[in-house]
Amino acid sequence: MTRSFDPAAARADILARIALAAKACGRAADDVTLVAVSKQQPWDRVATILETGQAVFGENRVQDAMAAWEGHREGVELRLIGPLQTNKVKEAVAFFDVIETVDRDKLAAALAAEMARQGKTPRLYVQVNTGEEEQKAGVIPGEADAFIRACREAHGLTIEGLMCIPPADEPPGPHFALLAKIAARNGISKLSMGMSDDFETAVRFGATSVRVGSALFGPRG
Repeated sequence: MTRSFDPAAARADILARIALAAKACGRAADDVTLVAVSKQQPWDRVATILETGQAVFGENRVQDAMAAWEGHREGVELRLIGPLQTNKVKEAVAFFDVIETVDRDKLAAALAAEMARQGKTPRLYVQVNTGEEEQKAGVIPGEADAFIRACREAHGLTIEGLMCIPPADEPPGPHFALLAKIAARNGISKLSMGMSDDFETAVRFGATSVRVGSALFGPRG
């Protein structure tokens, strides 16, 4: 951490802002989980955030997460928030508590088979590419209902939530609203949306978890 950056104060500030955003729309602060995005952060920074009482962390890559968190898993919930390749499903099912990036039939089938094999049931979120961006993972909105139904009926998966990453150059609100609508009509209550620059907006649109990296860990260097 840089000398001027106080991670405990940063976390307290973020939690306070989440609470204010929740209160503004009639929600309770504890309805929203803060996910610390620890991907690509050096372990000393992650350890410092752990010491503040933060217990839920998001990682982008299976192997990087396994290397970073070996020996540090007790009392920690780890979420995979980056794209998952089918050849990493075995490790992902064994290692993560939540997988937020289910987005295609082949992956759903692989997860169902591996979960049955291991007898483990990480919680699953479907990633929706609300901006229909070619470079991003996620099922497009027009195919989300059918994919969620296939996950449930064809593969026997329980879908706990939906996740999205809005386009960087567009207002996030309409994307959060779209994700909430898809969730509502599919009977899904959990919404992973909102990052460092827009998590308060996400809370107002119903986010149940927000993924915060730079605002929590501070500037690199």
